[in-house]
Amino acid sequence: MKTEIISIGDELLIGQVVNTNASWIAEQLNIAGIEVIRINTIADIREEILKALQEASGRAEVVLITGGLGPTRDDITKNTLCEYFDSRLVFHAPSFAYVKKLFGDRGLPVREVNRKQAEVPHNCIPIVNENGTAPGMWFEKEGTVFVSMPGVPFEMKAMISNYVIPELSKKINGLQIIHKKVLTHGVGESFLSELISDWENNLPVNMKLAYLPQPGIVRLRLSGSGRDRAKLNIEMDEKIKELQNIIPELIFGYGEKTMEEVVGELLKNSGMTLSTAESCTGGYIAHLITSIAGSSAYFKGSVVAYSNQIKTSILDVKEDTLAAHGAVSEQTVTGMALGVRKKFNTDFAIAVSGVAGPDGGTDQKPVGTTWIAVAGPDVLIAEKHLFGKDRQRNIRIAAITALNKLRLMMINDK
Repeated sequence: MKTEIISIGDELLIGQVVNTNASWIAEQLNIAGIEVIRINTIADIREEILKALQEASGRAEVVLITGGLGPTRDDITKNTLCEYFDSRLVFHAPSFAYVKKLFGDRGLPVREVNRKQAEVPHNCIPIVNENGTAPGMWFEKEGTVFVSMPGVPFEMKAMISNYVIPELSKKINGLQIIHKKVLTHGVGESFLSELISDWENNLPVNMKLAYLPQPGIVRLRLSGSGRDRAKLNIEMDEKIKELQNIIPELIFGYGEKTMEEVVGELLKNSGMTLSTAESCTGGYIAHLITSIAGSSAYFKGSVVAYSNQIKTSILDVKEDTLAAHGAVSEQTVTGMALGVRKKFNTDFAIAVSGVAGPDGGTDQKPVGTTWIAVAGPDVLIAEKHLFGKDRQRNIRIAAITALNKLRLMMINDK
């Protein structure tokens, strides 16, 4: 069942609002085995809406529309739908009952503009909006299903989950679509594709691979289709096992896990503790760790040693070390890791010092130069990295890389 998503709203086109609705709808449809072939974002202009509906009807079996159903004059979707479906507006009492209840619960009067929101095209199936004032509308024309919904996310999501997908599922021919994600760190997208090219080239015809890179991480999304969901799950798991044997050192997790979640689980399950000493990352590693609920069980604290004075007075890095080697050096970063581990009495410690940019680099230590150290009960490692010239990207990659160094240290000690 081929589906197109049309998002209506000037605010989406000028970048004022990020179109999270379309990505969420696409994800839910794929889970339900419904294929999305196109996402289209258009302005609140009658001609653009009519053109988008006409074009979508020629290539999709289902067209899902969000936006433009509010009470203000710039919300023209409903009237345009009437024109496209040769319809007229009629009053829908069940929708108005929800509007009155919604306003009554809030102690607000119902105005004429709110009553008009309960008007729908006479030839649609109204979808009651239990969370707002604008009902959804289900049309069928020349074999294509059109569903128009509000752009307010929690209103739209309820309609999709409670009505749209259950109704569309009745029309599906039985094809199931499954997505599985493999999370990798350590190499870039192009090099990773070379490493697994033979595996990828030998995937069955009903499976395909997508590369989803982000700073410090490449997610591999394996998508499979078939009519037997249980069998498809087994087949895809077997393919992922093959991948594990090819790049075991690069895979750190699966699904929607984050690096900080994976590391947190390792620490929690082992009963071990962690502290951090951060210079160029400015506390970002500690932020990632503490963004996980329950991290107080394994994370004791952090020192943001941005200045050399803090490195020496709090972390006991020797002044001679800084003078001889500088803040961005193996000697300094190992001193930071050992100092914070001792100060906080933790099993592990992470330390990072680098040139985040965009300025501050030298010929010997260009922007992006970063030293990362991890100190454990029996092991101390320090590695130099050259990440790039973008400050925020460098901070993010340094933090993810540092956490992965700790992960590798922990799993290799087992």
